[in-house]
Amino acid sequence: MHIPDGFLSDKVCAATWIISAAGMGYYLKKTALTLKDKMIPLMGVMSAFIFVAQMLNFPVFGGTSGHLLGAALAAILLGPYAAAIVLTCVLVIQCLLFQDGGITALGANILNMALLATLSGYAVYRLILAVVKKPSATLFAAMFAAWVSVVIASFSCALELALSQTAPAKIVFTAMVGMHSLTGLIEAAITSLVVSFILKVRPDVLYKP
Repeated sequence: MHIPDGFLSDKVCAATWIISAAGMGYYLKKTALTLKDKMIPLMGVMSAFIFVAQMLNFPVFGGTSGHLLGAALAAILLGPYAAAIVLTCVLVIQCLLFQDGGITALGANILNMALLATLSGYAVYRLILAVVKKPSATLFAAMFAAWVSVVIASFSCALELALSQTAPAKIVFTAMVGMHSLTGLIEAAITSLVVSFILKVRPDVLYKP
């Protein structure tokens, strides 16, 4: 899902950079208001976990591969604002040091995987918990939130590629969203395992607004 240089048009690159810069400015302000002391070391741990998880690719089908995103899990533990900062730091390091994603496309990658993925995942998670007021709903909420976050990020990525006329819209949407609907299932399973473990040993770690 990391878009390299040369795949997006100049207009799409500029637009996504502006949106991401504005979004991160807002998220930084919100994080400054909501950040708790216990979240600071957890942000470091999540950054390391997500960095490693995103670097490990697994085959899906047709010669393609996918990787974990970690956006929903980060949002469940840190809230959407701090989680977006964590994802952004990971994406910047991957781009500058490992050439995983292009510099001109960094705004798009931040928009897709840091801003939209964390926000959509957290929104779905909180919505399910608000509707289903049972302790058992937490795991299902985490699983579905993880899947949604991956699908939303892939849809946004496909839209940017289609607007840039990199490939026909029908092909790029089918390939991106279809493939990541499958990888999202793996993300959902791993997220549920992590959240299940946390609920048993340190339930207080889960973010509470």
